[in-house]
Amino acid sequence: MMAAGLPERAAAAVVEVPSDGEALVRAIASAAPGDVLRLKPGRHQGPVVIDRPLVLEGEPGAVVDGRRLGSVITVTAPNVTIRGLEIRDGGADQDQKPAGVHLERAAAGAVVEHNRLVDNRNGIVVSGAAQVTIRRNTVIGRKDLRLDHQGNGIQVTSAPGAQVVENNVSFSHDGILATTARKARLAANRISNVRFAVHVMYANDLQVSGNASYGNEFGYALMNATGLVVRHNLSEGDRYQGIAINYVNGSLIERNVVRGGPERCLFIFNSNANGFSDNRFEGCETGVHMTTGSEGNRLTGNAFVGNRTQVKYAGSRLYDWSVAGRGNYWSDNPAFDLNGDGIADAAYRPNDFVDRVVWAVPLAKLLLNSPAVQVVRWAQSQFPTISPGGVVDSAPLMIPPPAPRGWRKEPFSDEGS
Repeated sequence: MMAAGLPERAAAAVVEVPSDGEALVRAIASAAPGDVLRLKPGRHQGPVVIDRPLVLEGEPGAVVDGRRLGSVITVTAPNVTIRGLEIRDGGADQDQKPAGVHLERAAAGAVVEHNRLVDNRNGIVVSGAAQVTIRRNTVIGRKDLRLDHQGNGIQVTSAPGAQVVENNVSFSHDGILATTARKARLAANRISNVRFAVHVMYANDLQVSGNASYGNEFGYALMNATGLVVRHNLSEGDRYQGIAINYVNGSLIERNVVRGGPERCLFIFNSNANGFSDNRFEGCETGVHMTTGSEGNRLTGNAFVGNRTQVKYAGSRLYDWSVAGRGNYWSDNPAFDLNGDGIADAAYRPNDFVDRVVWAVPLAKLLLNSPAVQVVRWAQSQFPTISPGGVVDSAPLMIPPPAPRGWRKEPFSDEGS
């Protein structure tokens, strides 16, 4: 009855919000759905909860300060847009998962763009909201915390259709963590100084494309998923693994580049029926390490360049890594191509019996230059039927395919990442 007596607002209003104590809290409480709250330069006191469809945007120099009291901005309504703000100093209690921006389940269709999030335990957390867009934000975590105590830069959980694109993320536990986020898209993000640049778990039919990982512990950790498309990503200078797939099935991993010295360029663990094509794996301790229990994977058109060990596989089955007469390029393959068709005249076998012995008994490396080992290797090359199971490329390429290019070297916005 009281609402019926109020005058009806004809259109959404643009409300100027001064940086004055709790002015932002009051502005949200009095706003009508669809209003634009424009924050003036200066410090605006948080935390705040947006419980109706609004646009919250900042003029240059507008800062929302969470005062270490939980999530700085929490959204509990659909179709909210947050842009152009510096959002900082969220809470420190990791059990409560405080964030710079927290999108709860009701925040479907939210857009978080062109913000700078600084010194929050977690940057942006999506908890169940569908069809959200997180675009062109700079997320810088807590530099005062050890890596295992930091939160995540961008965390997307139970958020179908999420779009996480063109963000700069640094100093977090995981740069981007996506769990149970079906048909989400993680694209063109730049990530540094984190544990996993992109970490995917239980997220089927998800696209990971055009991202760049620089100097992290792991580049792309993809686990327990089906139907992934992992395309045109870069891992440069990551320390342990460039691309690692664990219980991943029916996915495409193509036109990616891993370079600059991780322990493994590619790790395949209990993953089946995946396609690996036109990737470049360069300068790693091991080019690709595949475990037993990984069946039906197809590898073609990949370039293995300058890896100390090109392939590590100790199983008893024999795998041919070529498809329809097209194999892979191996930089240590001293091959000939007498007919000039671009395919080596002889098959390439990256490992032999001696390699398997060394993997099982590392001290056997002391005997690698002994006459006995050389005789064993010569005999195996002359009589291939005595070779153990492992990997063979029956159609190795003479020239490596062109390496994909185009990742951005600099962040989109400021110096923060």
